[in-house]
Amino acid sequence: MNGKAIVITGALGALGKVVAEEALARGARVAGIDHAASQLAATPDRIELGNVDLTDAAQAKAAIDKAAAHFGQLDALINIAGGFTFETIADGDPKTWQRMYAMNVMTALNTSQAAIPYLVKARAGRIINIGALGALQAASGMGPYAASKAGVHRLTESLAAELKGKVTVNAVLPSIIDTAANRAAMPKADVSKWVTPKELADVILFLASDVASAVTGALLPVNGRV
Repeated sequence: MNGKAIVITGALGALGKVVAEEALARGARVAGIDHAASQLAATPDRIELGNVDLTDAAQAKAAIDKAAAHFGQLDALINIAGGFTFETIADGDPKTWQRMYAMNVMTALNTSQAAIPYLVKARAGRIINIGALGALQAASGMGPYAASKAGVHRLTESLAAELKGKVTVNAVLPSIIDTAANRAAMPKADVSKWVTPKELADVILFLASDVASAVTGALLPVNGRV
């Protein structure tokens, strides 16, 4: 990935940090965008843009434009920004559905729209979204989250068809990611079967690489060790 300029949203989260470090280790230049504040000083190979609300199209475009200007190009967009909630439908709040849609679908839509001109110009542009294995068949309490991630799946497929021959667009569908937050939420779970952030990062960065040029419109399950 030598010299490739990659934007990673949700770059300050548990998965985003690992993807960013792995990309840098492979020779990429990385722009991280996050809702949280960043204290990292910009370098030629790395910039972090904090306090960005990617549910707002104008803020998303400004961040993407700044990242592209910093590197002089943009080769890949990795949409990790998003959110999760567990809420039953019978006892739930419709606002939860709106929030999940905004956090998971609109963030990916806004950044993708802003990045498309740069990625088309790159001639080997890549977009990788984060879907969810649980969106293929939603369990109780997963309605709002699964519905929004199903939207990410359809966004991925539609955009892949729209940009075929110009930019590849794929999504990874993880099961449960082995993070501190998930371990705290599920203390009795068998974490040995979960997907590690490093394992997921490897799949994401494969899709962002040149060798994945023939893969587009794919929804790739990453469901850990069985």
